[in-house]
Amino acid sequence: MEKAGLEGIVAADSAVSHVDGQAGKLIYRGYEVQDLAANCTFEQVAHLIWRGALPTAAELVALKRTLAAHRPLSEQMAHVLSELPASAPPMSVLRTCVSIIGLSDPRAESPEAGVNLEIAEELTAQMSSIVASIHRIRRGLPPVRPEPGLSHAGNFLYMLTGKRPSDLAEEVFDDCLVLHVDHGFNASTFTARVIASTLSDLYSAITGAIGALRGPLHGGANQHVMEMLEQIGEPARAADYVKGLLAAKKKVMGFGHRVYKTGDPRAAVLRRWSRTLGEKLGDTRWADISAIIEQVMADEKGLDCNVDFYSASVYHMLGIPNDLFTPIFAVARVVGWTAHVLEQYANNRLIRPLSNYTGPLGLRAAPR
Repeated sequence: MEKAGLEGIVAADSAVSHVDGQAGKLIYRGYEVQDLAANCTFEQVAHLIWRGALPTAAELVALKRTLAAHRPLSEQMAHVLSELPASAPPMSVLRTCVSIIGLSDPRAESPEAGVNLEIAEELTAQMSSIVASIHRIRRGLPPVRPEPGLSHAGNFLYMLTGKRPSDLAEEVFDDCLVLHVDHGFNASTFTARVIASTLSDLYSAITGAIGALRGPLHGGANQHVMEMLEQIGEPARAADYVKGLLAAKKKVMGFGHRVYKTGDPRAAVLRRWSRTLGEKLGDTRWADISAIIEQVMADEKGLDCNVDFYSASVYHMLGIPNDLFTPIFAVARVVGWTAHVLEQYANNRLIRPLSNYTGPLGLRAAPR
């Protein structure tokens, strides 16, 4: 029986991550994501995703050095960013920049797994700097050079604002990156694997993945969540606002999930951080509004929130503009995308599903 949107269809084997929708678990190479968020940094998790094991102390130092070495923007990339329209959507700019990096990389067509792993590490470093620089340049500010002593999470916040982040902000954002690193065969990851299955280059696969993530039904949801929270404005208005959306049969962004049946495990981590950040800032209204919405949706629709719902208020309280929420998703997910591309290359078969034809049959053209 045909499945719309390939729902329930197993497309390939993968050892990168596992989404257990019935149990409400997300597992990266054997580790539950909450455990990794609590005990590991983004760099450690990236090593795990790419290489299949958490790093030794020496391996972690080596990866940090690689990321630090490739965070500075090239003169070519700085020029490209300065020439692109300031009004262009950041995801479109990011997509273009990744494609341009591929054009100038002589290794782009290499079939060697080691070379493509190097590209994956370098691209992860560069995408973070590109997204932060997009924001600076469109505001008429010069890009900030990365600080080698900061973590990947800390560097992004520093390059975005020009100020060293607090320990709390760095820890929170590091957790956000860990939670978004991978998520099974989601739309953007599957896009990357389909492209890789043609034996196209890694840059093409990641450019395609960014295009898929750009859509509001995939990576764009958290931006719309924050826009909803801002429209509500005060906790006293939250319940009636959401009930109004439901009565009008409009979608409440950040709720429901195609796979999870018992709640998104990533949402629990972000819920806690939303409350903690609000208390630290002396303004818990975003956490309060979110909690009310979550309760109304549970009571009225029996729906749990997903990772997008609480990531919105967390990013907002970290000082991140709404339209950078989805690019930040890409900054983390590039680790998973590239790991899946490498896995596809290692055991490749062209991904070529069938379609269920619903058009007419037996038509004949009239003679000329």
